[in-house]
Amino acid sequence: MPDQRPLREDLQATLDARRDLGPDYEEALVDSFAQRLDDTIAARVRAELDRNGAPPRKKSTPGGSMIPVALGSMAMGIPLTAIASANAGLVGLLITWLAIVAINVAAAAAIMRRG
Repeated sequence: MPDQRPLREDLQATLDARRDLGPDYEEALVDSFAQRLDDTIAARVRAELDRNGAPPRKKSTPGGSMIPVALGSMAMGIPLTAIASANAGLVGLLITWLAIVAINVAAAAAIMRRG
């Protein structure tokens, strides 16, 4: 366990200052101590990560992001195909699937740019 003395000394100094300065400075003293506490915790976390190594990152593949888009297109394509072909025939069917293809191409391009 790391040495707790500096943090305890900071807390004691903050309490002593509060006693000397009075309640008017309480908020500033608490904010100051909280900032020092945050800095101490962050330094300990960084030291622990440096000692143990950062956790491994999952390698994402750009194609993996397309799976939800493709599945969503198929799920929406089935009822849209039935509706379009029943109401507008072959023209409606072609327009529907051209729109689905355009959406998938745009999504793939955006994912490739980002990844």
